[in-house]
Amino acid sequence: MATITPQFRDFLPPWIARQPWYSGEGVPSTRPVGFYRLEDPAGAVGLETHLLTDGTAVYQIPMSYRGAPLARLAGASQADPATALISQAEHSELGTRWIYDAVHDPVWIAVVTELVLAEGGAATRSSDTVGPALVRGVRYQAWAAGAQPAIELNRMLVAGPPPEGPDVVGAVMGGWHAAGASGPATDGCLAMLRAPAGRA
Repeated sequence: MATITPQFRDFLPPWIARQPWYSGEGVPSTRPVGFYRLEDPAGAVGLETHLLTDGTAVYQIPMSYRGAPLARLAGASQADPATALISQAEHSELGTRWIYDAVHDPVWIAVVTELVLAEGGAATRSSDTVGPALVRGVRYQAWAAGAQPAIELNRMLVAGPPPEGPDVVGAVMGGWHAAGASGPATDGCLAMLRAPAGRA
């Protein structure tokens, strides 16, 4: 079985604590409540999302795994790749991996957009303690050819549908098990897609 060093439990909590959307104080103690994986059609970039709770809130952490540092992104984000970097780690089979906050990765943006456009699903993984994430894309309306909808990721997850609006063209919905695999699933919006102004 492949391993990664350092492990997620070592580098994710300190990273979460530094983020402006984190609602707690200090480095959180987290446990997983869901997981899903998206597929890069080219097979070059790993894309997976961890849903974690600190007992108060449920946080969504999408990550992209690359075999080389990410160059400055054109059209995807103005964030410096060094700022978008979550951690550098060693994979037991693939070698050095650069792990990024995936909202800054153009491959993640393209794959999430296609998930909604095709109303597809995502691969999930469950265990005796963590239930499946049950992710699905939902398209409400078409958008102009060549336009890239803006993806608004919900970092802190709550139950319920996405906000409505004429510019909301789609959403990524999902279920997670905050009380453990044996508990009920909470269904909510993981991300929302908005059409660019004047392009819906």
